[in-house]
Amino acid sequence: MLYQRVTHRGFLVFSTLLFAASAATTIFWCVSMSALGGMRMPGGWTMSMSWMRMPGQTWSGAAASFLGMWVVMMMAMMMPSLVPMLWRYRQAVGSIRRLNWLTTHVAAGYFFVWTLIGIAAFPLGVTLATLEMQRPALSQAVPVMAGLVIVLAGCFQFTRLKARQLACCRATPGSGRVLPASTVTAWRHGLRLGIHCSVCCAGLIAILMVAGTMDLLAMAVVAAAISAERLAPAGERIARITGLLIVAAGLFLTAKAIIGI
Repeated sequence: MLYQRVTHRGFLVFSTLLFAASAATTIFWCVSMSALGGMRMPGGWTMSMSWMRMPGQTWSGAAASFLGMWVVMMMAMMMPSLVPMLWRYRQAVGSIRRLNWLTTHVAAGYFFVWTLIGIAAFPLGVTLATLEMQRPALSQAVPVMAGLVIVLAGCFQFTRLKARQLACCRATPGSGRVLPASTVTAWRHGLRLGIHCSVCCAGLIAILMVAGTMDLLAMAVVAAAISAERLAPAGERIARITGLLIVAAGLFLTAKAIIGI
C-alpha cells in the first residue's frame, strides 16, 4: 500500500514538472517568435513565422524545428486533460508492477498521434503560405476564410462525432474491467486516447491553426476550453457553450472582414 502511494505520488510530481517545463519552453518559443515579427500580407493580416525558414535554414531543419515546437506545445496544452486520463488508466491496471513504465507507454502512444498530426500540418501550412504569398487575391480572402473556419469549428462542437469522442476521452478505460499490465496494451491504449482526443479537439485545433500556431493567447484559450470540457462535470454542455461562443466570434470576424467594421 505504501509502495502504491509513493508510485502514484511520483507520477503526479513528474507530470507536474513535465507540464511546467513544456509550458515554460512554449512561452519562450512564442516570445522568441513574436520578437521576429511576421509578414504583413494583403488583406491586413500577418503571416506567422512558423511556416517560414530562418536565414540559412534548410527545409528539413525548418520542419524539425516546427515539429519540436509542435510536440512541446501539445504537451503544454494537453497535459492538464491527459493526466486524469492516465490516472484512470493506472486505476484500471490490475497490477502495480511497472506501473510508471506502462503509464509512460500510454503517454508515448498518445503524443505519437499528435506528432503525426504535426508532421502532416507542416507541409500543409507551408503550401498554403506559399500560395498566399504568390497570389494576392487569395491573401485578400484569408480573413474571410479564417472567420468561416472558426464558424465551422464552433458548429463541430454540436455534432454527434464530437459528443462520442468527448465521451471516450472522459470514460474510465476498460468500462469497469481490469486492463492487462502489458506494454503492448498500454501503447495501444495511448494510441486510442490520442485518436479520440485529436478528433475531439479537431475544431479547437483548427482555430489555433487559423489564429497562429505560436500565439500565446490563442493557445491559452484553446487549452482552457479543452480542459474544461474534459474535466468539468457537465463536459458536453460546456462543449456546446464553447461552440456557441466560437460561432459568434467567427460570425463577427467574418462580418468584420467583409464589411470592414
